[in-house]
Amino acid sequence: MNVNFPFHFDGRGRTAEAAPDEHVRQLIEQVIFTSPGERINRPSFGSGLSQLVFAPNSEELGAATQFLIQGALQQWLGDLIQVQEVGVESDGMTLRVTVEYVSRRTGRREVAQFVRGEAGL
Repeated sequence: MNVNFPFHFDGRGRTAEAAPDEHVRQLIEQVIFTSPGERINRPSFGSGLSQLVFAPNSEELGAATQFLIQGALQQWLGDLIQVQEVGVESDGMTLRVTVEYVSRRTGRREVAQFVRGEAGL
């Protein structure tokens, strides 16, 4: 069973489930938006992106973000996905993160996009 994120109950009063492909996307989201030290039993879990929220948006921030995310995804989800590319675009007050990966379960290439900025995070 793949528990849906964020955790909630479905219309039958049971734990909501997610389809396998959506579950992997949700796991990627959790890795990206969890700060190391935030989870008690897994202090190194996460990418640290949330710590960069107040950093000045620049090319350097984009490169650091790309490195942090790719390393965290390989460490925590390497058995589920093969990261092909992590793209980071900086445009004014917005930081857009695109993760291209191959699902090890299906062999399909997928793309997940996350935005940080005034309307994003």
